[in-house]
Amino acid sequence: MKGYELIAPCHFGMEAVLKREITDLGYEITDVDNGKVTFAGDDAAVARGNLFLRTTERILLKVASFRAETFDELFEQVKAVPWEEYIPRDGKFWVAKANSVSSRLFSPSDIQKIVKKAMVERLKQTYHVNWFEESGAPYPLRISIVKDIVTIGMDTTGESLHKRGYRKYTAPAPVTETLAAAMILLSPWKSDRILVDPFCGSGTIPIEAAMIAMDMAPGRNREFTAQTWTDLVPERAWREAKQEADDRVHRDMELNIQGYDISEEALKMARANAVLAGVDRQIHFQRRDIRDFSSPKKYGFVISNPPYGERLSAKEEMYGLYQTLGSVMDCNDTWSFFLLSGYEEAQKAIGAGGSRKKATKNRKIYNGMMKTYLYQYMGAKPPGKGRKGNE
Repeated sequence: MKGYELIAPCHFGMEAVLKREITDLGYEITDVDNGKVTFAGDDAAVARGNLFLRTTERILLKVASFRAETFDELFEQVKAVPWEEYIPRDGKFWVAKANSVSSRLFSPSDIQKIVKKAMVERLKQTYHVNWFEESGAPYPLRISIVKDIVTIGMDTTGESLHKRGYRKYTAPAPVTETLAAAMILLSPWKSDRILVDPFCGSGTIPIEAAMIAMDMAPGRNREFTAQTWTDLVPERAWREAKQEADDRVHRDMELNIQGYDISEEALKMARANAVLAGVDRQIHFQRRDIRDFSSPKKYGFVISNPPYGERLSAKEEMYGLYQTLGSVMDCNDTWSFFLLSGYEEAQKAIGAGGSRKKATKNRKIYNGMMKTYLYQYMGAKPPGKGRKGNE
């Protein structure tokens, strides 16, 4: 098996949870940077990373890294890469995305053109042809230039990994599957505890929680670009990874996961998505207003993405909603609350509505280009397993 360096991009602020995921999968971390984690692996790691990692957007096979301050330097360095080791004669290759931060080369379109031209020149010399049909498997590239350091990654994934295949129906302002999974993995929630999302929308957080509890690989029901690369990742690697994914699923788990929303239309979407994900038996969806939140359980978790502008327009409504959340926290003071919000007065309004004035911890997370915070309000720990308690 050939060894590779693999790059796993993620939401800014989620590097620690992705690093833990990769380590738990059995791979060595080689670098952690803003919005990405790099690790060492073989062809099996390409397949397993795509199938099992919940918080990355894609898996990139790192092809090269070098310094370039001019387009001539970029051209020559790209041309020096042994592209014939990656791309066959009939391969279809292009730069799908280029970005530049604090670098002399800053035009994405020019970077894409220069890289493609250099690759063509290299492969023309290797394959002794002047024109490529590009009728074979796709080999999309992603170029990142940070402080004049160019990193070239070959995209093994294709459509982003947040697209698990189950979310066919979407309510307004959904949280992505990768971010929902990260929120859950950042909490101490375990499958024997109750979890409630009182703003569940199309059901992403409850569904991701059920999949985590059941050890259901997020990529087990979709395809990946690198499955067509028989020269780099053999079919055996995918077959074995998918068999592992099937073997690991705990199909008959009894879970206490609940999703509430005031919109019956959103709940219809959530139920349909849960069926597609194969977790509909593990989740109870119900129409309920946050003001009516209650539970007979003394200890539990609320993990949610409350509205912060998309579904409520009036500032007064927004402030009142978060005040209500503060009141709910007071009435459930042994519960833990993990709330992702871009509403700038979220913590102030929660404090005005209840006694928890400040979050135990808050973490800045960029949800796309939007700055949000994951507010963590930890409740009391339940009694130990050997003692009786109203769990």
